[in-house]
Amino acid sequence: MDTIIRPTDTEASGSLLYGKVLTPSGLISHGVIAVSEQMIHYAGESADLPGAFADWPSAGDTPEGLYIPGFVDVHVHGGAGYDFMYSDRSGLDAITRCHASHGTTTMLATTMTAAKADIDRVLQEVADYRSASMPYAQLAGVHLEGPFISPKWPGAQNPEHIVPANVAWLENWEARYPGMIRQVTLAPEREHALEAIAWLRKSGITAALGHTDATFEEVTAAAEAGLNQAVHTFNAMTPLHHRKPGAAGAVLYDERIRAEIIADGIHVHPAAIAIVSRLKRGQLLLITDAMSAAGLDDGDYAIGDLPVTVKGGIATLRDNPDALAGSTLTMIRGFRYLIEKAGFTLEEASRAASLTPAATLGMEQLIGSLEAGKRGDILMLDEQLNLDGVWIGGRRISFE
Repeated sequence: MDTIIRPTDTEASGSLLYGKVLTPSGLISHGVIAVSEQMIHYAGESADLPGAFADWPSAGDTPEGLYIPGFVDVHVHGGAGYDFMYSDRSGLDAITRCHASHGTTTMLATTMTAAKADIDRVLQEVADYRSASMPYAQLAGVHLEGPFISPKWPGAQNPEHIVPANVAWLENWEARYPGMIRQVTLAPEREHALEAIAWLRKSGITAALGHTDATFEEVTAAAEAGLNQAVHTFNAMTPLHHRKPGAAGAVLYDERIRAEIIADGIHVHPAAIAIVSRLKRGQLLLITDAMSAAGLDDGDYAIGDLPVTVKGGIATLRDNPDALAGSTLTMIRGFRYLIEKAGFTLEEASRAASLTPAATLGMEQLIGSLEAGKRGDILMLDEQLNLDGVWIGGRRISFE
């Protein structure tokens, strides 16, 4: 029997969404979701809808509609012309609105390798933003991508700001902004990195390798210390070779390490994505790594403090056209790519885009799937998997 959460008196005016519903038990062809402010109360067979919801009005009664959980993006730098490194409340509204319009309902504000004062400012801006109502995609916290990375693999990070891992900085940030930092990307082979990884995991923060020159053995040692994730797998790390498995080989091999993937057809071949998915057994996370140009046309932009050119939707450093500079990907495009190009089932793609990233945040009891008791973060898709509607916290979002 499907679990239900009885509505309170203040939730007596919720709404019903009819159509195909993707639940943890599978796809229900004739399903319904009962959702009121914030919460899902029921998600299951429409024929079994409890009487407590019988008088609720329909708010999406297209039988051909497909309802899936809202997307969770743990690695995104900006959008709509704005960068998390330089955004005030209006900029954060613009970024979260942009990505919500493409299906992201929860996200991490991802920084660049930068001076400590600049990272301090981002943490303060996000803390202030989270202290009030967030009208679009919900910022669950911050992902620090650097500055504790390898100068040999800077990618689109400014090498001037790269420093060894610094536990004192992490302790200071956590003391000032408790629970704000949800993920830190670092190079595990660098000085003090293992100490930082152990501290991060003890503090409940995801410790992720990235922009790293680490060997297979160094990544294995880092996993022993608590390393549990890899950012944009295959990109900005030592590659897989049959005699030197490298960081990429360690990510594929070690079951303790989850794997982020950018599914845009540019960063990773679809066959490589399929291989990672089979090896990681549900521990794959779809990310965008989107920069400020996401949602906009080709042109000149920036990622952090580095100039970027976007041509044909591909973002590269202006001074180094061979270096990819994040992406212009959106989660709905990545979700479709997983299904159409990498051979994922609907359930596999949804897990990678919603439930697994929710679990990395420790929020799988709140978001990531459509079931009673979870926040009403819901997407409606058409038969071609185009986005037709977005609900965040039970409220349908208008992007007009």
